[in-house]
Amino acid sequence: MSANPIRILVVDDEPPIRRLLRVGLGTQGYTVVEAPDGRSALESAKAEPPDLVLLDLGLPDISGHDLLKRWREEAATFPILILSSRSDEAGIVGALDDGADDYVTKPFGMNELVARIRAALRHRLQAAGEKPLFRTGELSVDLVRRIVRVKGEEVKLSPKEYDILRLLVQHAGKVLTHTYLMREVWGAAYDVQYLRVYVRQIRQKIEEIPEQPVYLRTETGVGYRLREPD
Repeated sequence: MSANPIRILVVDDEPPIRRLLRVGLGTQGYTVVEAPDGRSALESAKAEPPDLVLLDLGLPDISGHDLLKRWREEAATFPILILSSRSDEAGIVGALDDGADDYVTKPFGMNELVARIRAALRHRLQAAGEKPLFRTGELSVDLVRRIVRVKGEEVKLSPKEYDILRLLVQHAGKVLTHTYLMREVWGAAYDVQYLRVYVRQIRQKIEEIPEQPVYLRTETGVGYRLREPD
């Protein structure tokens, strides 16, 4: 085990979930700190800021949304992953728009959760210094010269298509909501179908099989995620 293990704060009011995470993440070398409600989570994070937070939205005292907003208003830099049920898509979207880094639906597999944790931690490190050249698989994006290539061949994107891809590149591995993408690219939240048209066009240009995307993935009811860099 590392001399400085990564400290994960688990905020969930369900003892079985906390126990599952304590054991599962503990075997991966993480240090797990538990908080059954919002108040104890705030106290724990203040006493010793965690490296990452796993946050349930349905807490008995302070809502997960309010807890998230408070931490982001206080400029907390640790990644926050939402634990939620897929039926709560509106809650997930709201949390992502408020600053959550990712979400994992219940029930979840430990392998998927650990992968999401690693991705969120990497993304935070990368955010401190954006690299001018992004690569994942056969896709490369030169953010300085605004050149996109697939298998070494340049791909021509329209200005709006490039703006969408650029945002996804800058947040590779993180899900970006429909609302976030539309506001950043168009300055307003249009009908989501408008965004889907552009995403479909991008896939036609960068994916080998657009109907089975490898790079630009859909998070149903939430938004889109670009594959992490190699």
